[in-house]
Amino acid sequence: MIRIRLLLAATLAGMVAFGCSSLQANQPQENKDIVFQVSTISALLGGAYDGNITYQEVKRHGDFGLGTFNHLDGEMIAVDGEVYQIKTDGKAYVVDGSMKTPFAAVTFFEPDRTVHLDGSMDCKQLEGYIDKMLPTKNIIYAIRVEGLFAYVKARSVPRQAKPYPRLTEVVKHEVIFEYHDTRGTIVGFRFPTYMGHINEAGYHFHFINAERSAGGHVHQCRAENVRIGIDHLSRFHMTFPDNTEFYKVNVR
Repeated sequence: MIRIRLLLAATLAGMVAFGCSSLQANQPQENKDIVFQVSTISALLGGAYDGNITYQEVKRHGDFGLGTFNHLDGEMIAVDGEVYQIKTDGKAYVVDGSMKTPFAAVTFFEPDRTVHLDGSMDCKQLEGYIDKMLPTKNIIYAIRVEGLFAYVKARSVPRQAKPYPRLTEVVKHEVIFEYHDTRGTIVGFRFPTYMGHINEAGYHFHFINAERSAGGHVHQCRAENVRIGIDHLSRFHMTFPDNTEFYKVNVR
């Protein structure tokens, strides 16, 4: 009986060891339902446009999200594991991993709910429609809207030089793009109101077309026939730029 008990204990120990090693090897399990964010929206609004975090590092924490680049050089959209930069020509460029960001938010997108919308809604109506499907407004959600859009009004902003102006001044010179009857993907997040100094409260969307050749920060849209994916996110991780500019900006 003693010998049998010893054999059983050894077997269980082996199973536990195998389970732990398998969990460690499966890194996406550890990253599930986490938002990884670089800096704060408050710092970006204040003109902190330089960061020391590379997009190679950002991609380790997510395959889906949005942000910008050092010197506020355009809009970032991450979708299906690739990162794109939308410059003021409206074109989408694949991002080199060595490029850096002063602000970005990403996650590994795994929708908890997916619905098909066969009907016309503008962006505000779409947000209201999504709101009704949320179990609570007190957590973060990643939102993916993919399909046919009758209209998308988007923008990008020009690269800035020091001394950096505040973002409210920069957007006075934004470049507007309009897309009609196009297929593409809207990528974004819904942050709760109480996190408004951390990220944009409510919905924040970026768009890229199906060809992955054009896009921008979404101002307006009209969805015609789309699939909506909603990912409930229960954890949040932030890293701060390690530079003098961020240290001095008035972050609320």
